[in-house]
Amino acid sequence: MTSTRLAALAALPVAALVLSSCGGSDDSGAAADGQEGMDVVVSFYPLEFATNRIVGDLATVQTLTSTGVDPHDAELSPQSVAGVQEADLVIYSSGLQPGVDDAVEGQASDHSFDVNSAADLIETSSEDEHEHDTEEAHTEEEGSHSEDEHGHGATDPHFWLDPERMAGVSQAIADRLGQADPDNAEAYRANADELVAELTTLKAEYDTGLASCTQEDMITTHAAFGYIAEPYGFHQIGITGLEPDSEPSAARLAQVSEIVEEVDATTVYSEVLPGSDIAETVANETGAKVQVLDPVEGVTDSSPGEDYIEIMRANLDALREGQGCS
Repeated sequence: MTSTRLAALAALPVAALVLSSCGGSDDSGAAADGQEGMDVVVSFYPLEFATNRIVGDLATVQTLTSTGVDPHDAELSPQSVAGVQEADLVIYSSGLQPGVDDAVEGQASDHSFDVNSAADLIETSSEDEHEHDTEEAHTEEEGSHSEDEHGHGATDPHFWLDPERMAGVSQAIADRLGQADPDNAEAYRANADELVAELTTLKAEYDTGLASCTQEDMITTHAAFGYIAEPYGFHQIGITGLEPDSEPSAARLAQVSEIVEEVDATTVYSEVLPGSDIAETVANETGAKVQVLDPVEGVTDSSPGEDYIEIMRANLDALREGQGCS
C-alpha cells in the first residue's frame, strides 16, 4: 500500500461509532443490543488490537496467545483448538505460530483469514552486509565484518511494526468481517477507517521523527525490526535471528560486541518479554546503554504503553534517542 493510498483512506468519512479499546480477550465487548454477535478468534496481540477496534461491540474477540506469552512460544490447549473449530471466523498470520497454522488447517480451513495476503511481507537479508571503516584504518578489508554470519534469509512476520502495513491489514480484516457478517459490514468499514486514520498519523510521526539520524546501525536482541529498519535506512544487526528464544553462542556475542565498538553504537535494544540479559551482556562488554524496543507481540505490566499505539510511540522515542535523530 503506498503512502498516497494510505492518506486517501484516512480521509474517508468515519461514522460516529463507539469503539472498544484494545485489551485482553476478557475485555471484549458483548454484541450490540443484547444480541449475540459473531465469535471471532485471533492468533495474537496485534491482530487482537486491530480486530477489537474494528468490531467494536458487534462481536466478541478471543485470542489464542495468553498475556505475557511470546507468540512464537504459544501452545494451543485442546480448549483453544475447539474454539478455533467453533468460531465464526479465525484471523491469523501464517508462518508465525506453527500450532495455530495446524489448528486452522485442521479445524478452520473454511472459516479463517490469513492476514499475510494483505501484509506485503518482506524477506530478511540472508546475511548482514556490514562494511565500516574505523578511525584507526581506512582500509579495504572486505573480510573483517563484510558478512554477519548470523543470517537467516527467512520471511519476516513482524509486519505490524510498520503502521502502513498495519493499516492495510486492518482494512482487509474489516472486509473479511463484512463478508462473514454482511449486516454489519458498513460499521466494520467505518471503524477500520477510524483506525487507519490513527495509523496514518502514527506513520507520519515515524517519517518525521526518523528522517535525520546520525547512527545507521541498529543493534537489536532479535531480528524483528526489519519493517522499521528498511524504510528509514537503518542496518539492523540482530544478536539472534527472527526467533527471540534462540540462544546466541559466545562467538556470536563477541562478534556483535566487536561490531558495536567498531560502529560506535551507543545503544543496544532489548525487549520486554525475552532478551534483556542478552542485550545487557553486549552492553556491558561495550559500554553501550540498553533501551527497550518492543516488538509489540503482547502487552504486559512492563510494556512501555497500554496498547499498540502507545507502545509504537514509545518505540519511536527510543529509536530517536538511540539512533541519534534530530
